[in-house]
Amino acid sequence: MLKLNVSFAIHCYQGSATNGGIISEGFLRWRNGGGTCHSSAVIDSSALVEVGAVVHEKAVLGAEVHVGSGTVVGPSVEIGPSTRIGYNVSISNCSIGDSCVIHNGVCIGQDGFGFYVDEHGNMVKKPQTLNVKIGNRVDIGANTCIDRGSWRDTVIEDDTKIDNLVQIGHNVIIGKCCLLCGQVGIAGSVTIGDYVALGGRAAVRDHVSIVSKVRLAANSCATKNISEPGDFGGFPAVPIHEWRKQIVRAQISNKRRT
Repeated sequence: MLKLNVSFAIHCYQGSATNGGIISEGFLRWRNGGGTCHSSAVIDSSALVEVGAVVHEKAVLGAEVHVGSGTVVGPSVEIGPSTRIGYNVSISNCSIGDSCVIHNGVCIGQDGFGFYVDEHGNMVKKPQTLNVKIGNRVDIGANTCIDRGSWRDTVIEDDTKIDNLVQIGHNVIIGKCCLLCGQVGIAGSVTIGDYVALGGRAAVRDHVSIVSKVRLAANSCATKNISEPGDFGGFPAVPIHEWRKQIVRAQISNKRRT
């Protein structure tokens, strides 16, 4: 995915790209920004890694990548050219495309929430061993969390924009050009098509599929598959005209009681 200057990367291993020598075993100070990088990381010469950021072994950073202070880029993570990463971001088990913006406090690639009760009544964690794949020109708002996959990779496709404080569970697939407003919660193994918009605090139940060009109103919850494009709202979510009728009936009923 990333095209880097290989000769420079080899040069970097020899320490000429640092100005502070070895910081700890295997880690060097990156000359452009003063961050800490493992000697096996492949980093383009134009990438900026700020003081306090850490890039772990075998990570790959493309041209013009900017990594903010306090951010940790985990082992074997790939970050495409011109992607900007804010402060105190945690990235692991993940590949990120070109020209993305990852705002402060985002966590990507941590384990999803998966447990079961075994035959002895013990709560057992399900293995979470797959990755997160983020496309090009994706914007991820502050303090959003995106979990790694367990039975399939978690995927965010090109040009999708995600607001602050959004939770995306493991195995979720989100299509291109989607809009997810603040505090949206998407449970595990959900599949969402292209050009889908989820209003603030909307929720999607696990294993639900939503086709392309659906809009879900704020504070709504999709509890079953949505198989036709259109506007939906309510809990459970129904076509928008049905939801409005439900609201009118509820208002009339309340007036009669009073």
